[in-house]
Amino acid sequence: MNKVIELVKSTKDIILDESLVNTRREKGDADYVTLVDIKVQEFIFKGLKSMYPNYQFMGEEKDNHSLDLSKPIWILDPLDGTTNLIHNYNQSAVSLALWNNQRLEFGVVYNPFTDELFTGYLNKGAYLNGKPIHVSNYTSMSDSLVIIGTHPYRKNNSKDTFLISHKIYLDCQDIRRSGSAALDLAYVAAGRAEAFFEKFLSPWDYAAGAIIVQEAGGIITNFDNNPLPIFSPSSVLATNGSIHSTMLEYLSQISDEANGQ
Repeated sequence: MNKVIELVKSTKDIILDESLVNTRREKGDADYVTLVDIKVQEFIFKGLKSMYPNYQFMGEEKDNHSLDLSKPIWILDPLDGTTNLIHNYNQSAVSLALWNNQRLEFGVVYNPFTDELFTGYLNKGAYLNGKPIHVSNYTSMSDSLVIIGTHPYRKNNSKDTFLISHKIYLDCQDIRRSGSAALDLAYVAAGRAEAFFEKFLSPWDYAAGAIIVQEAGGIITNFDNNPLPIFSPSSVLATNGSIHSTMLEYLSQISDEANGQ
């Protein structure tokens, strides 16, 4: 995957081009696409096509209805954290995963602003800039840093997320909110936080991060503790493993309260 990694890192000049950032359109409420997103996707898909001509592509900025899930698929978010990019809040990342043999085999998350590159290889571990990483070993909520996602494209369904966050905040060490799920997952893998959750995420948001978390020794599921569907939107909970069951209890309990049960 070295050539793939170099391809991803080569997007840095595109992402840092302010003229491309300023050319954008609104896809929906709080949902934007810039020329950076379009150019990065075109650049990566073109490069991957030359290396893997028979592989398919799933991307945030393309139609994905004709994919054959029995064959290899690259899953790309050309820029996770577009709103951050627009505001010069330098928490954005390229997220690329490979689905092959009915499983995730590789994932890379790259933040061009910090030059941090997180990778995960099936059964071969997770890495940050080539050095092994592992989830943290904290076992109690009081020692845990929890990252939340607020799914801003679905604000009308956000009340339970904030109820969840408040209860967790009272019991954990502190909470964080970055605006890039791909980076949030990578941070759990690197031991910078003990958990991350978000109610609605698309496959390109979580695919690369999922294998990085797993290979770093963590656990990633949906809110019902089931495996992620990979090719469908899903709730996502990623933890260091030690607090996974506790986080599931919070999510289940607060969701019930939010529904008036």
